[in-house]
Amino acid sequence: MAHRMLRKYPGVGRFDSTDDILGNAAIRLHQSLHVVKPDSARKYWGFAALQIRRTLIDLARKYSGPEGCGANTESGNQFQIDEQVDDRCEPLNLESWAAFHTAVGDLPPEEREVFDLLFYDGLKQHEAAKLLGISLATLKRRWLAARLILQEKHDGDFLD
Repeated sequence: MAHRMLRKYPGVGRFDSTDDILGNAAIRLHQSLHVVKPDSARKYWGFAALQIRRTLIDLARKYSGPEGCGANTESGNQFQIDEQVDDRCEPLNLESWAAFHTAVGDLPPEEREVFDLLFYDGLKQHEAAKLLGISLATLKRRWLAARLILQEKHDGDFLD
């Protein structure tokens, strides 16, 4: 997922690599596991997705805004995401990227859990349904509900 994100946001990739994002998320997860002890694979995956989401939010905050280290390029031009990237499943700038990951954290628990497994952890729908102990139809319903909530709250800026 980190690789996919950086490929879609070449401006971010100039500052951090896939390994940096994965490493930071893994460090967060490792440190957090000293305090939180997930008692199932389901809870572990959800907790791992939370750490990835937090890492991505921190990264977006680090680079966005006038004081962010990504605000200006060497030529002094305002930092911009490549306009030719056509990915309707991702926000189009770093500020909305941070808002997206924050909004995912605000989803109802069942929808957030499905969203985390499919979007952040990259599981296939049938794998996530099996892990959660729910039918594939229930998983698809929750996946759709999560995307609709994100669209409704943010005027369709995040997902189509």
